[in-house]
Amino acid sequence: MIIKSLELANYRNYDFLDINFSNGTNILYGDNAQGKTNILEAIYLSSTTKSHKGTKDRDIINFDKEEAHIRTLLEKDGIDNRVDMHLRKNKSKGIAINGQKIKKAAELLGLLNVVFFSPEDLGIVKNGPSERRRFIDMELCQLDSFYLYNLNHYNKIVNQRNKLLKDMYFNPELKDTLNIWDSQLVSFGSKIIERRKIFVEQLNDIIYEIHRKLSGDREELVISYEPDTLIENYEHSLIVNKEKDIKLKQTTVGPHRDDFSFMAGNIDIRKFGSQGQQRTAALSLKLSEIELVKKLTKDNPVLLLDDVLSELDSNRQNYLLNTIGDIQTIITCTGLDEFVNNRFEINKVFKVENGKVTDKIAGEFTGGL
Repeated sequence: MIIKSLELANYRNYDFLDINFSNGTNILYGDNAQGKTNILEAIYLSSTTKSHKGTKDRDIINFDKEEAHIRTLLEKDGIDNRVDMHLRKNKSKGIAINGQKIKKAAELLGLLNVVFFSPEDLGIVKNGPSERRRFIDMELCQLDSFYLYNLNHYNKIVNQRNKLLKDMYFNPELKDTLNIWDSQLVSFGSKIIERRKIFVEQLNDIIYEIHRKLSGDREELVISYEPDTLIENYEHSLIVNKEKDIKLKQTTVGPHRDDFSFMAGNIDIRKFGSQGQQRTAALSLKLSEIELVKKLTKDNPVLLLDDVLSELDSNRQNYLLNTIGDIQTIITCTGLDEFVNNRFEINKVFKVENGKVTDKIAGEFTGGL
């Protein structure tokens, strides 16, 4: 799977952009706040329909415009596909695949699989559980349309139940209707719990060896899924916590409160690991994500590295760059020193400056490599 080209119109700081990528390693370099990450964000949108930052469509569109356009040409299994995305400030986005409009955004998922890696991802292990859940959800929604369906419905039900809990403060008689939402929570929530459990098992099959090599044979990492409630206890937990939910006016039980631990032996790296251990575990997690996508889709994902190399020491940099192999990679950075120093092969280089992208000759920076 490769991205051949990307066109943007009125997208953030780009009035217009037409960029053609190499099948190999592409470098976008330039000072901060010039528009490098915006290109990666547009690719991620073309894959998942959402910004990796969680930004709303209206905030992505050029400030003085009412709409923006993204056109992504990709090749999958030797066949070209075109994804057109129409972002509008006051309406939901429009999406077309090869000129045919799709009714549901879920129809796009799986056409283009990407793995996005940013400096913020290095905090997955040490930061709060919401970031770990978000990592799991972002990947599973790309790989499993049923998970996306269940997650969307579950989140809507949680929001509706929370609204009911707030309304009950003024109208206590509404308490009798809680059971309706509870049965739906259990139905959709149980499917989420089961799929997350399988996903963590799949990750563990891969991450063990990656982390062992990254840590110099010093650590063996295991991810543990910590569901807020077990499926067999889910309905009972809602009943037990009903009065607590009413008092707090929010749903306190369910997979929206799940967490995941990272164990090196008997040490929970989330709480007791050094910063180096936490970063190594986070890098292992992202590398495992790449391998899992390969395994489940029988294809390479597109790897998006957003200024992450500057946050890694030379050993972790080398391991990451050597792992890329034949994966199409698009990397943003402020300078090219890390690539030149490592004699790393670059296939295409782009200079990004103030919303303008200029092609450069890769050989200028790699000594002809």
